[in-house]
Amino acid sequence: MFMFSRSICCAKLNQLSTFETLFSNLKLRPYATPLIGPLQTCESRIYSREKAEYANVNWDELGFALTKTDYMYVMNFTEEEQKFFNGTLTRFGNIEMCPSSGILNYGQGLFEGLKAYRKEDEGILLFRPQENALRMKIGADRMCMPSPTVDQFIDAVKKTVLANKRWVPPYGRGSLYVRPLLMGTGRNLGVKPSSDYTFLVYASPVGNYHKGDLNLMVEDNVRRAIPGGTGGIKAVTNYSPVYKPLTEAKAKGFSDLLFLDASTGSNIEEGSACNIFILKGNVISTPTTHGTILPGITRKSIMEIASDFGYQVEERAIPIKEVFDAEEIFCTGTAMVVKSVASITYQGKRIEYKLGVETLAQKLHATLTGIQTGLIEDKLGWTMLID
Repeated sequence: MFMFSRSICCAKLNQLSTFETLFSNLKLRPYATPLIGPLQTCESRIYSREKAEYANVNWDELGFALTKTDYMYVMNFTEEEQKFFNGTLTRFGNIEMCPSSGILNYGQGLFEGLKAYRKEDEGILLFRPQENALRMKIGADRMCMPSPTVDQFIDAVKKTVLANKRWVPPYGRGSLYVRPLLMGTGRNLGVKPSSDYTFLVYASPVGNYHKGDLNLMVEDNVRRAIPGGTGGIKAVTNYSPVYKPLTEAKAKGFSDLLFLDASTGSNIEEGSACNIFILKGNVISTPTTHGTILPGITRKSIMEIASDFGYQVEERAIPIKEVFDAEEIFCTGTAMVVKSVASITYQGKRIEYKLGVETLAQKLHATLTGIQTGLIEDKLGWTMLID
C-alpha cells in the first residue's frame, strides 16, 4: 500500500512538472493572463495586487494627442446577421474599408469619448461608461444606424482598457482616453443608410486638453448647430465644419470658440468640444440641451455635484449679454474635465474672470477627479472597477 501511494505521488509530481513546463513555454498575449498561475494560490491573487507595468512614456509631458497603444477592439454588424457579433481584440493599426462606405461618402458615423483612471493602489476605474453607451444608442437612432447593446459597449471598453492597461498613466498623471467609433462601412453608392457597420474602440494616454488659460472668442458668424440638426449627438460631421473659424481664432491667440444659437444669434450654446456654465451668486446656469447642444456626461455630473454643494443649478437660454456680469465661467467635457474660463471676447470687448484655487470650478474639478480616481468615495455609483 505504501509503495502504491508513493507511485501515485511521484506520478502527480511528474504531471505537475509537465504542466509547469507547458506554462513556462506558453507565449501569452499581454491581455490574456491566466487567472491563477501554476504555482500561485487563489489567496495570493485575491488579497494582493501585482505591481503595475507601465509603458515607456514621459507621463509628465502628456498632452491631448494620439499615442499609439497596443490593441483595439473591433466588432461588426452585417446585413446577413442583423446584429453585432464576434467582437475581437486586434493589434492597433490601420483599417481597410470600401471607398464607397457610408462613413467615407456620407459621414454616417458617431463617436464617444470616456476615460479610464488609475487609482492610488494601481487599480483601474471607468467613469459612467453606461452613459456613453446610452448616448451612442440615441445618436445611432438619429443617424439610422444599429448600435451595440449597453453590455456589448461596456464589455468592449473594458477589454480595450485591460489590453492596454500598461498605457493607463500612474495615479494623478493623466488618464487613458477611450474612443469608441460606430461607422457605416458597407458598400453604398446611393444616398441611403449603410448595410454593414463597424464598432471599433481604441485608446490613448492623455494629459490636459488645454494646458494654459482658457480664453474664448464668441463666434458671431458661423453656427455650430441648427434646430432639427445633429448638434445634440456625437455625429462625426459636427466637428470639422468649425475647423475654419477655430483655426482663425487660434491664430489670434484664443484657446477656443463660444458659439451662439442659430435661431436668434443672441444666446450662448457651447464651445467647439465643451459645455459652458456661468456663476452668479448662488445660481449656476448652463444652456438647455434642446437638440443643438450635446448633453455632456461631465456636464450632467457637474450639475449633480454642484447641487450637492448647495448651489441652485438651472438649465435655460442664456443671452450673450449675461457673460458681461458673471462672477465666474467654466467649461466641462470628457477631455477638458472642468476648467475656468479666463476671458471671453465678444465684438472686440474682452471680459476677464476670476481664476485660482478659490474658484468654484477648482472645487468642482477636485471633487469630480477625486471620484474618478477613487480618492473620494463614490456614493453615486458612477465608477466601475475593472482591474
